[in-house]
Amino acid sequence: MANRFVLNETSYHGAGAIKDIATEAKGRGFKKAFVCSDPDLIKFGVTKKVIDVLEGAGLDYEIYSNIKPNPTIENVQTGVEAFKKSGADYLIAIGGGSSMDTAKGIGIVIANPEFEDIRSLEGVAPTKNKSVPIFAVPTTAGTAAEVTINYVITDVEKNRKMVCVDPKDIPVVAFVDPEMMSSMPKGLTAATGMDALTHAIEAYTSRKALPVTDTLAVSAVKRIMKYLPAAYKDGSDEKARYEVSVASYEAGICINNSTVTLVHGMSRPIGALFHVAHGISNAMLLTKCLAFALDGAYEKFANLGRKIGAATAEDDDKTASGKFIEALNEICKICEIPTLLEYGIPKDEFFAHMEKMAHDALTSGSPGNTMKPISEQDIIEIYKKLWE
Repeated sequence: MANRFVLNETSYHGAGAIKDIATEAKGRGFKKAFVCSDPDLIKFGVTKKVIDVLEGAGLDYEIYSNIKPNPTIENVQTGVEAFKKSGADYLIAIGGGSSMDTAKGIGIVIANPEFEDIRSLEGVAPTKNKSVPIFAVPTTAGTAAEVTINYVITDVEKNRKMVCVDPKDIPVVAFVDPEMMSSMPKGLTAATGMDALTHAIEAYTSRKALPVTDTLAVSAVKRIMKYLPAAYKDGSDEKARYEVSVASYEAGICINNSTVTLVHGMSRPIGALFHVAHGISNAMLLTKCLAFALDGAYEKFANLGRKIGAATAEDDDKTASGKFIEALNEICKICEIPTLLEYGIPKDEFFAHMEKMAHDALTSGSPGNTMKPISEQDIIEIYKKLWE
C-alpha cells in the first residue's frame, strides 16, 4: 500500500511574510475575512499587524475572539454562527494552536453542516467537503497547526480533549513570519518550542515514519536543540526565532504524515483535566516517555543523539540513545520546564484521575504508534514516575 503524504497548498516564510496575505486574498477572489484570534493577541496588538495589511489593501474583515487556550466545543459552535452572519468567504487564523484549531473546526462545520455536532468529528472525520479556505498566521513556533491536518477541541462536559484528523481542514496558505513571534513571552516560547521538538522526535520514532519525514524530523530536532535556548533567553534574537519557526513547520509536516506517539497520547489528558498548556505537558512527559520507548527504536534515538552532537560514532546505539535523553533533560532545564508539583497540580487529585487518563491516552491511538507494545498499566507507571 502506498504511503499518503499531505502538505498545505502554499507557504510564505520569512520576515514580512504577512504582507502577502493581501496578494493571496485578492488573487483568489476572496471578499471578506473571518479573522479568528484570541483576546490576548488582540489586546497586545499582534492581531492588528494582520488587520493593517487587510485595511491597507481595502479588504473587508470581521474579528472573532471567543477562543480559549484549550478551545471548547462552545467556542467552535459560536464561531460557526458568527461566520454564517458575517458574510465572510474565507478564514484567517492568527495565533497558536487554539486559534488555528478553532478556525479549522469552524471551517469544517460550515463546509459540512451535517457535522454540526462537533463530537461527530472526533477521530478520522468522515467529511466530504474541504473546509472553508483558511489562511494561517502562526504567532508561535511549535504547534505547526498551519501545516497540519489535526485539530483538538475540548469537551468540557466529559473533561477530555477530542483529536480530530481530517486532511480537508489543512490551511490553504501558511504565512510563517518570525516578526509575528517576536513578542512571545519566555514561557510560551518554551512551551511551543518543546511541542515542536516533541513532534519531530515522535514522528521520527513512529511506526509510521517515512523516509521523507525522517529527513525533515532530523533537521527539526537539530534546529530546535541549537536555537530554542537562544530564542528562550532572548526573544529579540531574529536568527533564533526564524530557525525555530522553520523547525516547527518541518515538524508539522512530519506529524501530518508519520503521526505522534506516546508523549502526545499521555499529554492530552493532563491538559484536559488540569489545564496545563499542551507544550508544557509534552515537555513534562518527554524524557520519561522516551526513556520507556528507547528499546523499541535504539537505532533511531541513537542517530538523533549523534546528529545533535550529544553522542559520537564510537558510542553504541544504546549508549548514544541514553545521551540523547540526557540532552533532552538539559534543554528542559534551560527552558525551565516545571514538574507537575511545581506547576501546582495536587498529587492526590492526579492519582485519582490516573486510570481515566491512561484509558483516554491509549484509546486516542497515539501511543500505539510507538515502536513497542504499550498497555494502560505501562502508561500508569509512567504517570507515576512524573512524581519521582
